[in-house]
Amino acid sequence: MGGCIATPAKAGAFKRRNDSSNPVPEYRPDPSRVSRLISVLRNPADGDILHKYRFGKELGRGEFGITRKCFDLQTGEALACKTIPKSKLRTEIDLEDVRREVDIMRHLPKHPNIVRFKEAYEDKEAVYLVMELCQGGELFDRIVARGHYTERAAATVTKTIIEVCKVCHEQGVIHRDLKPENFLFTDASETAQLKAIDFGLSIFYEPGQRFSEIVGSPYYMAPEVLRRNYGPEVDVWSAGVILYILLCGVPPFWAETEEGIAQAIIRGKVDLERDPWPKVSEEAKDLVKCMLDPNPYSRMTVQEVLENSWIKNTNHVRNVSLGEDVRIRIKQFSLMNKFKKKVLRVVAENLPDEQIFGIKQTFDMMDTDKNGNLSFEELKEGLHMIGHPVADPDVQLLMNAADVDGSGTLDCEEFVTMSVHLKEIDSDEVLSQAFSVFDKNRNGYIEFDELRETLVDDSVGSNNDQIIKDIIFDADLDKDGRISYNEFKAMMKTGMGWKMASRQYSRALLNALSLKLFNDKSMELKFD
Repeated sequence: MGGCIATPAKAGAFKRRNDSSNPVPEYRPDPSRVSRLISVLRNPADGDILHKYRFGKELGRGEFGITRKCFDLQTGEALACKTIPKSKLRTEIDLEDVRREVDIMRHLPKHPNIVRFKEAYEDKEAVYLVMELCQGGELFDRIVARGHYTERAAATVTKTIIEVCKVCHEQGVIHRDLKPENFLFTDASETAQLKAIDFGLSIFYEPGQRFSEIVGSPYYMAPEVLRRNYGPEVDVWSAGVILYILLCGVPPFWAETEEGIAQAIIRGKVDLERDPWPKVSEEAKDLVKCMLDPNPYSRMTVQEVLENSWIKNTNHVRNVSLGEDVRIRIKQFSLMNKFKKKVLRVVAENLPDEQIFGIKQTFDMMDTDKNGNLSFEELKEGLHMIGHPVADPDVQLLMNAADVDGSGTLDCEEFVTMSVHLKEIDSDEVLSQAFSVFDKNRNGYIEFDELRETLVDDSVGSNNDQIIKDIIFDADLDKDGRISYNEFKAMMKTGMGWKMASRQYSRALLNALSLKLFNDKSMELKFD
């Protein structure tokens, strides 16, 4: 096949005047992006979204879309709009994920701790989800900004998260991606509500129904998710992981690789001995153990957590500080994740043409019959040849995810798309190129001034030198005050790989990982 290689499309942009605070309400298509003439939403709002809303500054970026502040042209109300380009919806599964997210947000009742969904629009280029604006910052950011952080605060936050779980479960919804980043405060006031803001991985369920898709974020993933046999109990586990971090500042299951994190989750050994746990109340520690019970059938239910005395009577929980060390650990954990997201954005925006051509050469090598398409057997054998052996069911999952035209084979363009997703963070070449963006003086290290300059427009802030020092300290393994390439690579391969690819690709890789783990009989979990 000729002419199938192209530089990956860049995200579209909203046209702005020189005054960035006053953008022109006009959507400017990116000519490098080919719109997909498909219908995504079941019941989109009528009309052109730009006739109703004026778009403002970018608030954040996710896997599929960009969230911007927007204003209702009639009322002036400030809202948030998540824009999902159709060019990023490469498979039917991606399309269904977006449809389901909208359906779930429409289905959930009004609740003080769930972001209010307003409406969804669709045009030939994108899907737009308009919702309540939350400007008070992420959960962990609010915690570290306070000088006095207590066990009572941890109990209050946990109660809110579990109440969100209760609403979801009562409405037949499993959240499946509870994590601190998915909770924002409405504003900066002390009385601001904490709200769940992202239901992109949530799913409808019936009582007794079990699921096998491996979704979620590594640190917060329940063992039965890796076993590929789970139900609503996974939300209690994830909330338990958040509670553990709130009380001590670090995740309960930690390792240098994704496989190591998975193994730690499977073993289920929760450390409640090291500092600061001796200072934590027995009631709190007992609740952590019950929420992180590796057996989903004996794990505490949502209702049992809400009836637990430590949660039920938060006003009586100890209001003594957990100590500055806990607050610092939470801050470092949160900031490191922000830095990693910045790196991932750099990778996505700077993928070189020559790497695309290298992938084309790999395609030609795998295409043994030279018919311009990869069959199941060719893809399976090719993955084995390049050092990525994958079990048959997961080869098929990759085929299904990448086979956009439904032909049963992968053409060159489909293979390039798949490969870019799978190889972004595993490739030394790509990581090295991302590293060079930060290493501005090319001396082989990311230093304080370079990182501050690169993150100047990021959400970590432009003037907080201590934040930059904390990020460097956390990644700087040899403590020489700077980040070497090897330290940078280690940082990026700790807990991030599972979040890189589009949801379906990462499911395939995680499925392969879980098969590998559970082939080890010493680690297999069996419940009655």
